[in-house]
This record gives sequence, structure tokens and C-alpha cells, in this order.
Amino acid sequence: MAGADIPKPRLICILGPTGVGKTAMALELAGRWGGEIVSADSMQVYRHMDIGTAKPTPEERKRIPHHLLDVVNPDEPFDVSLYIRLANGIIADLQREERPVFVVGGTGLYIRALLGGLIDGPGADESLRQTLREEMSRLGKPHLYEKLRARDEKAAARIDPHDGVRIIRALEVLELTGRSIADHQQEHRFREAPYEALQIGLRLDRERLNDRIERRTDRMIADGFAEEVRRLLDMGYKESLKSMQSLGYRNMVSFLAGRQSLGEAVRLIKRDSCRYAKRQMTWFAADREIGWLDPGDVDAASKRIGLFLNGG
Repeated sequence: MAGADIPKPRLICILGPTGVGKTAMALELAGRWGGEIVSADSMQVYRHMDIGTAKPTPEERKRIPHHLLDVVNPDEPFDVSLYIRLANGIIADLQREERPVFVVGGTGLYIRALLGGLIDGPGADESLRQTLREEMSRLGKPHLYEKLRARDEKAAARIDPHDGVRIIRALEVLELTGRSIADHQQEHRFREAPYEALQIGLRLDRERLNDRIERRTDRMIADGFAEEVRRLLDMGYKESLKSMQSLGYRNMVSFLAGRQSLGEAVRLIKRDSCRYAKRQMTWFAADREIGWLDPGDVDAASKRIGLFLNGG
């Protein structure tokens, strides 16, 4: 029982869909409480990818220290396990300095894994993964999803049919352990969480959010998004890279290659960003620990944080 009374480190999580206003809220709150920001964004880890990832500006980073931005080059691997390892180290350092920690982002998988830890599933089997990737490339995601559904209906029901990465992982876990990844996840929920967390979710109605996303896309174009992608290509980063096939970047690559007009590329970025925001909200809506606010409710969020940090 030794150490049982030691309090868990406390995290303040500001989360929500793309374009909702997480950065502005987090900057204000971290400033009020003397905290620092740990990013939970799977694209902002890449160097040289600033405009298309809506990365905090140099001025914003000077105002409040940010962590886990610009961690790897666009052609280097980065995954949730590496994120957890790096984030845990940063959080431990900030806790020693008694600095409030604000985890901010829209990558739900990163936030869930940070708060709950990674499941005890098997490690990656690169040979098996490559076989599944090749099968998906030849026959398409619908084929692989139907294969998963035939063998593991429980896992398939939890996975977006368009999410190739999760489909492959579910099949990999099934092949290596003979058990559904859903069963591994269920067992994992009974473990003790490493942190005590206050989760503040930001949301807007669909029309207002979509309008903000469209206006932000226009600002990205005006700020030089196409020029950013051209620089990346000139630096030798290939179109086929996972980072370069991400939301927005793939469309700018197609525009620069002459396969799309600028107008068509912008239209598709807006459409796909709105769809992505909808998927993010579906993910977050499943978490009953999240307390939702309008992105303008800074005072209400600050009051919750005060109660949380003071043990209320």
C-alpha cells in the first residue's frame, strides 16, 4: 500500500474538432494559470509543415511555451507509442516545475492513449502489415474492411470503413493473438489511469464550425499554403509520404502537379476538413468524461480549471 496516497499528476485537456478554436482558448487559459501546452496533434509533429497544419505561430509559441511541435521530419516515422513516450517525459518535467499542463489537440487517439495508456496488444509485425497493405492497395479498403467484418464483427463495428490504418491493426492483432482488438481494449479499461484529467471539449453547431473551417482554409491559401508545399517537394519530400498524403497537403500537391485547379483543390480541402471535423466529434462524443463548452466560454473554462487544480 506504500505510495497509495500519492496524488496522480493532473492534466487539463482542451480538445475538439479542427477549426473550433482550441489554440486561442488554450493560449488564454495557459496564460491565466501559468501553464505550458503539450500538443496532441498528429500533424503538428512534422517540421516544415506549418500553414497546412494550423500550427501555432512563432508569436503564440513565444507567448506560451509549446511542446511536441516540430519533432520529426516529414519522411520520418511517428506514431502513438512514440507520442506517449515523449509526452510522458515532458509532463513529468513540467510537474516537477509545478507548471500546469495543458494537453491541446484534436487527435483523439493520442489523447485517449495518454490518459489511459496503450493496450497490451502485440507489437507491430512489419511483414504482416506489409502483406495487408499490399492487399489493400490491390483490392481496396472495402475489401479489407469486409475481411475484418467476416472475421471480427465486434472490431469492425467500432472502426470507420475508410480508416485503413485501424483496419490493418485490427487484422494484425487478430492474426497474432487470435483475439479481437476490441477484447484487448475492453480489458484495458479496467486498469488504473496514470493521470487525473479535466477534459474540456469545444464545440459549435455544424453550420458555424463549417463556416470557420472554410474561412480558415481561405486564410491558409492567402498565407502561402501552396508555396509551403512547393518548398517541401523541392526539399525532396515525396508525394507518396504519409505526411504529404494528409488532409490539405495531398490537394496542394495535386494542384502543383497540374492535376487539379486551385479552385478545385480548395473546394476539396474545405469539404474533406468538414468531414474530418464530423468524424472527430463522433470520436469525442463517445467519451462521457468530456465537459463541453462554446469556444468563447473562457471564463467558464477557467473556473473549472480552478476547481480542478485546487482539488474541488
